[in-house]
Amino acid sequence: LRKIFKNFKEVKDFKPDMGVDGIYGGHLLGLKSMGGLSFYNWETTSLIRRIEVTPQQVYWSDNGDLVCIATEEEAYMLRYNADQVPDTPLEDEDGFEEAFEVVGEVADKVMTGVWVGDCFIYTNSENRLNYHVGGEIVTISHLDRTQYILGYSARDSKLYLTDKDLNITSFALKTAVLEYQTAVMRGDFETADQILPSIEEEHRTRVAQFLEKQNFKEQALAVSVDPSHRFELALQLNDFATAYALATEHSSEQRWKQLSDLALRGSDFQLAKKCMYNAKDYSGLLLLASSLGDNECMAQLAESAHAAGKENIAFTAYMTLNNIPKCLQLLIETERYPEAAIMAKTYMPSEVSRILKMWQADLSKTNEKAAEALADPLQYDNLFPELQIALKAEKALEKERGSLLPASSYPVDTPNWERDVLAETEELLASLPEVSAGPREDEMLTAELKEEQPVSVPQPELSSAQPELPSVPVDANPAPLAPPAAVAPTAEPPAEDVSESSVEKRDIFGNSSTDFLDDMDKEISELNLDDINVDDIDIDDESMFD
Repeated sequence: LRKIFKNFKEVKDFKPDMGVDGIYGGHLLGLKSMGGLSFYNWETTSLIRRIEVTPQQVYWSDNGDLVCIATEEEAYMLRYNADQVPDTPLEDEDGFEEAFEVVGEVADKVMTGVWVGDCFIYTNSENRLNYHVGGEIVTISHLDRTQYILGYSARDSKLYLTDKDLNITSFALKTAVLEYQTAVMRGDFETADQILPSIEEEHRTRVAQFLEKQNFKEQALAVSVDPSHRFELALQLNDFATAYALATEHSSEQRWKQLSDLALRGSDFQLAKKCMYNAKDYSGLLLLASSLGDNECMAQLAESAHAAGKENIAFTAYMTLNNIPKCLQLLIETERYPEAAIMAKTYMPSEVSRILKMWQADLSKTNEKAAEALADPLQYDNLFPELQIALKAEKALEKERGSLLPASSYPVDTPNWERDVLAETEELLASLPEVSAGPREDEMLTAELKEEQPVSVPQPELSSAQPELPSVPVDANPAPLAPPAAVAPTAEPPAEDVSESSVEKRDIFGNSSTDFLDDMDKEISELNLDDINVDDIDIDDESMFD
């Protein structure tokens, strides 16, 4: 039999249906037994709820809405829902299931505790002074000895503790922070907004973290003063404008990458491009620009990647833009001469000879014989039978290289790897005026000019029957002879082709007969000099007459 007293007067007695090992006061009467903890109504002594837990202590809040059940190893925070308990008693032996709901759990052994609003302040077995609110545990102080909570004075905003020697210690609590958190837990944001200005700025971030845990992220973003915390909250809220402003103010590659990923998920491609440029995410930009078909972005990426030393990405971007000269320049700068020569042979044959010289010069440093084995089209044009038509194809397709087709034309346009460019060029040349060769093409099509050498002309051997010519003194500065005209193989030369001065020379030699001239004409005709261009013959007067 158990008796209940009020103001030192007995008001009721009742007999519980189990043995009682302990009694706890508070908003409800708590009885500890072997089966657990049972809560009863003080007035009606009816069972409210039986909980299968063995408590060491039970702490009720002042308003009776919250209760902490401390066990040997941990503590449970429960909310009492008085409106879910009807006035009529329930026949169920475990009471009303909706009477309590778990709002938190502390994995500490609670030594002593007290409620301040909706915050539970306690000391644990590790001599720490903590408080729990909204699922968050905050350490107030690390105690140097075992102390026990005496209580909290709202007038002084202080918490009082004592030790076994009865030494009393007080701790000043941030009442505004506790009141703000209590108002939030009760859903009274109007009161919370009124309390917020009184909270010091150094404690705002802690309050914001508390709001974030309660899933009030918008309020947390407005309260927090930590840039990193605010940036994370802006990402969670998909607040691109705030996140971009914070990333610009406190720039880091990691933040730009986070924002670019979020912008891509939100289909904000312009913001994604800006973030990728700031994060130097060239791989992501290559994927984005190629997916969008953005030539301007691709060109900017190629220049940026080239400047940053990302040659692979720069080469891919230039190749996507069909900018073959830039691709060749990049290969040459990185001393990839074999690749540059092969690429030039495929796309710009006019550059083959120039790049080949660089390749030979570089290869000769390690293997001179291999460098000499490389065939230059200028010297071995027989090894490149299609070079001339390839040069004309390059010239004819030069305009096509500068124009980029939209991605929508892919289903109807023939891919380059399926085209026969040389055949197209031959058809084009057949229908259009002849394409003039440029300076580079002229250099490839003609051999290099060498220093002019005098062409030796074979001298006819005089017949043994001819008389020996007398030696005649030669003038030191003879008058230049006119280039001889092409001699036609006729029996007798026309009289008008023989100048008067020539006749006079023959008279000087002492042979004015026509037999000598006839014999000379026959021997000249036997030499078959019709194929010799007389303009190319350098006649040395002195050597002729030696």
